[in-house]
Amino acid sequence: MTGALILVCAYLLGAIPFGYVLVRLTTGRDVRTSGSGNIGATNVLRTTGRTLGVVTLLLDIGKGYLAVWAAGRLSGGSPAWMSGAALAVMAGHAFPVFLKFRGGKAVASFVGAFLCLTPLALAAALGILVAVVAWKRYISLGSIVAAAALAPAAWLISRAAPEVIAAAALAGAFVIWRHRANIARLRAGTEHVFTFGGKQ
Repeated sequence: MTGALILVCAYLLGAIPFGYVLVRLTTGRDVRTSGSGNIGATNVLRTTGRTLGVVTLLLDIGKGYLAVWAAGRLSGGSPAWMSGAALAVMAGHAFPVFLKFRGGKAVASFVGAFLCLTPLALAAALGILVAVVAWKRYISLGSIVAAAALAPAAWLISRAAPEVIAAAALAGAFVIWRHRANIARLRAGTEHVFTFGGKQ
């Protein structure tokens, strides 16, 4: 019963669409009708501005962290249930029940979840993300490479539990799958180039 509660709560927490809510409250617009149509921080930054983009990023990271932290408290620190919560919070962000299952790519909730679950491995993956974005100026490419790097980092750097490594591999694969449209644009040379300024 506790395990089911952990997964349901993590999913519902992940399903809170902070980017959608913030843009709706401040501008009256539906962020899904602008830019990439995504509810995540990158699209909020690109279409609405730097401040809301950063706030969305922090809130989405926060819900990922909180889901895994709460799972640890409820399960006595079980790696299996904490790993399950990491995947559930990402699923909630990507397929939120509150928005008819049309959500984001789950990168920020991925970051928050594994910040709690395996921080050293995440730090290595984020270092790769920053390096790729600084080099190529594509957030999507950085996210894809970092997602692929997390499971090896969890194994080699953190010596994480097998459940955590498996969750990192599944989460990374999920993030890459959610970026399939970006991968097509990268191959076509039409992907959006990142600028931190966003919409002014």
